[in-house]
Amino acid sequence: MTETARMLGLTEPLHQRVSQKFMTAFKAKDILFSETSLAYLQARGGASFQLRYCPALKKKPQGDGFVPKKKPLRPHFDPFEDPPAELLIAQIPAHNASHNLVLNKYPVIHNHFILATKANKPQTDLLEADDIGLTHACLRAWHDQRHSGDPSRLFAFFNSGEHSGASQMHRHLQFLPVEDMAGPNSREWRLLIDRMTVPAHPDLPLFQDPSLPILHFSTPLEPDASAADLHGRYVLLVQAALSAAEFPGQPLEQSLAIERNGKTLISYNLAMTTERMAICPRRQEAVDIPGAGPESSVAINGTILAGTLMVKDETEWDVLRETHSLLDDMLGAIGFSLTSWKQNERSSKA
Repeated sequence: MTETARMLGLTEPLHQRVSQKFMTAFKAKDILFSETSLAYLQARGGASFQLRYCPALKKKPQGDGFVPKKKPLRPHFDPFEDPPAELLIAQIPAHNASHNLVLNKYPVIHNHFILATKANKPQTDLLEADDIGLTHACLRAWHDQRHSGDPSRLFAFFNSGEHSGASQMHRHLQFLPVEDMAGPNSREWRLLIDRMTVPAHPDLPLFQDPSLPILHFSTPLEPDASAADLHGRYVLLVQAALSAAEFPGQPLEQSLAIERNGKTLISYNLAMTTERMAICPRRQEAVDIPGAGPESSVAINGTILAGTLMVKDETEWDVLRETHSLLDDMLGAIGFSLTSWKQNERSSKA
């Protein structure tokens, strides 16, 4: 048992706890797993994306999202308020638990699980230090099993704001095992956040992947970073995303207000691994696919920072595989133009 697992209050390795809970829930039909077809797309700059096709999710119940109905027929269901025992993995940390680890009820990837606050905190507010710290602790606990011969990795993501792809208002971050995401032809795909290693600022620890044609930033993480240090890196990413999206070409303004009454002033997707944290500011949640019909609409969430997209309609699946140029159009529609302060520095010296 690792020190991280003990800190979380787990009596067995996190990987083992999640996989056993997942298989038990799957056999009992307490979760509804949907198979997906998998293809690979490539942006013009070279970034590789998985495209998943899951028609079963067209029937999945949808959350009320961020737009209240004028005449609600029933109260909005909160799946994280009192998670059922068959989905509850653990309450963490060991003392004075503030968060629940729960299985995703409608997974398309094996062992998809969620970190949710026990109190109903808003998804649109800035994450707090314990949210970030516990997320990183889960990533480390999973990663630490490498020492026992299991080379597994975990990818975490968070959707915040009306354009981010979030479907539940109760604050939660999500986890996907990278090996379960990879698929049979994994050599064609690499976790996108791992590629964000090109400096984007002359002085600050901000990096990008120039092959991803929309605004994004990453920052490296120290293995033993405290929750406060991790939260500081998160705030830096939000500042960078808001500054570059709202004031392109201008110097990064670290005194820029990033929240009002707790609510973040920009929609964004956040991602984390043990080594890196990344952000992608959003201006649109979904995009229409030309040639896929009048009702075509593909919603994109934080898995974009892993390099993964999903469609639920067969026509969308066919059109995107046949017309690869649409990938860049989709990315351009949901995000902001790629820029960096390193690029601006070079331009000013020219």
